[in-house]
Order: sequence, then structure tokens, then C-alpha cells
Amino acid sequence: MEFQEATAATAGRTLPATPQHRHRPSSGGHPMPARRTRFPVLLLLLATLLTAVLACPAPNAAAGPILDMLRERRAERSASGSTTSGNTASGNGTSTRQAGSTAARRGSTPPDPAAIVPGSRRLAESYGPHPAQVMDVYLPPNPQHAPVIVMVHGGAWKIGDKANPGLMDNKLARWLPKGFVLVSINYRLLPDAMALEQAEDVAAAVRRVADAAPGWGADPSRIILMGHSAGAHLVALAASAPSLLDRPVAGAVVLDSAAMDVPAIMKHRHPGFYDDAFGKNPAYWAKTSPQDQWSPKAVPMLLVCSTKRADKPCVAAEAFAAKTARSGRNTPVLPQALTHGEINHLLGLPGAYTDAVDGFIAARLEDASR
Repeated sequence: MEFQEATAATAGRTLPATPQHRHRPSSGGHPMPARRTRFPVLLLLLATLLTAVLACPAPNAAAGPILDMLRERRAERSASGSTTSGNTASGNGTSTRQAGSTAARRGSTPPDPAAIVPGSRRLAESYGPHPAQVMDVYLPPNPQHAPVIVMVHGGAWKIGDKANPGLMDNKLARWLPKGFVLVSINYRLLPDAMALEQAEDVAAAVRRVADAAPGWGADPSRIILMGHSAGAHLVALAASAPSLLDRPVAGAVVLDSAAMDVPAIMKHRHPGFYDDAFGKNPAYWAKTSPQDQWSPKAVPMLLVCSTKRADKPCVAAEAFAAKTARSGRNTPVLPQALTHGEINHLLGLPGAYTDAVDGFIAARLEDASR
């Protein structure tokens, strides 16, 4: 897409005219051939200019998520030692990306909770038969009726891992000392599963967490869902659609999703990975759209959004909040002057941003305890 935009921009430019060569008669009266050295030089200069233009990223409405996706892909390649690019899903649903994703996930290393809070430990659990339906469970020392945060990673619905670098470290540092259990899940990715099936994986993970919570010393009635980017969309969808979740969830923290109104995205120009996740059917768009699926029975949500993104996710968040307000429900929106990635990685560090998210979580847990 960026290549096409750059090519279109180049096509509209007027290139400088090349100088005309004049033939000078030689001493013998015959015309001398035009010098040939300038033309290859001009071609070389033009090729260099075109290469530079194409190398510059064109303005992109989804620059934040795309850049983060590329960074995550580089990190995964580095971790796995893989040099293959990994193909994305095509319009007919075929792909060879799965092998690359499996290798990348195999190379991811979860953080050690004991290095953050002595006495903490990590459990590796599964919540379904698919190899991707697994989760890391981080337990504080001696948990008793502990609240639970379930984290859903991002990656444009096609890459990413529960142990992505920077995903859990600051969150563990913030909430493990408070006695929380934290869970980071994997889920099926494109092309194995499209967006609705991925949201069903999130619901299945919540079901497993609720069922296993008493054995961990956790409280199944005090579960908070949290997700970033594509994971934020999945969390918002699961929280909005009462038919998806069959276990109680106290609240949901949606970290910078622009995909709150999927039909609105799909009806206008959009990055190709949205087609992979949501397909071509308008009925499916509505099924995977948090704004279309929301009802007054939905889980209360906090919508965190970046004010630095060109595609203006805060506008989508405010539109979603306006819909809930018309039904008498308050959905707080928390704009942040942070990049798409910073909204995820910096959450948990001391400061007003983390305090605001912490305040929402505390209020939702208090309501769930009544």
C-alpha cells in the first residue's frame, strides 16, 4: 500500500526536461555523434530520486499499528533466528505464515515474575486444543481472592505473542505487588482464524481463567480484560457482545483500538490487513464491530487512545462512548499524548496515565464485590 501511494505521488510530478544535444560539424564536414555520457548519468540520477521517493513512507492512516507490527515482526525474527518474511493471508484465506509465527512464538521468553516480586511464579496453561490457545499465568506470593487481569496482545490479527518484549514487564511491576494475578494469552492468528474466531478465543480464555481461578487463589468474579491494538479490538468486541462471554467480567481496558466501528473502516480506504481480518462481507463486518454489537448488557469499558495517530482513534472512541451514553451508560475515554506502542509498553510505570487506568480497575472491582 505504501508503495502504491508513493508511486501515485511520483506519477503526478513533472520531471525536469533533459537537455537537447546539438550536433557540431567535425573538421571533416561530417556531423559528430552526440555525446552519450549524459543520458546514462541522467537515468542514474532519476533512478536514485525515484528510489528515495519510494523509500519514504507515504502518509498512512494506520501508521501507528503498521509500524508497531513491523517492529514486532523484526523482534520475532530476531528471537527465532528466522530469515523468512512470513506471508500474510490472501483474499482466499491461503497463507504460509503459520510456520513463521510458530517459530517466532517458540523463541519468545516470558518475563520472570520472581525477579519483579520475590515469591511470584509463572504457570503455563492451555485453554483449548489448538497450539495457540495457551496462556502464561503470573501468580503473586500467597494470593487470596486475588483479582485477575487478562491481557490480550496486538499484532494486526496476524502476528504477536503473549511474551512480546515489553508487553508484561511494567504491568507485572505495577499489579503483582498489589496482589493481582495476571494472565497473558495467545490466540489463533490469521490465517487460522479471522477476527470473530479470535474474539471467541478470548472468551474461551476467560472461561478457563474463571474456572481455574479458585485453584490459583484468585476470585473468578473479579476479572478485568485488557488488550492492545488488535487485542484491544478483540477485548472490546468480547466485552460488547453478551453472546460471546459466558463468564462474568468486571471491566475491560481497551488500549488504543481504532477498530471500534468496523463497517465505517471497511467502507473507506483502509490497510489491506483489515481485509484479512474482516473479509468482504458487510454482515461479517457488523458481527465483528464493537459499536454494532454493543448493548446495555455490555461489560463496562475504559477506552485509552493515542492523540498522536493519524487515523484519530480518539474520534472512534468518542463515537463509541456517545452511542453508549444514548443508552444511559458512561464509557470513559482517556486520550494520551503517547504513541501507539507507548500506550501499551508504558502502562504500569508510575504516573498519571497508569493511575487513571488503575482507578478505573479499582472502581470496577469494587462494584463487582458488592
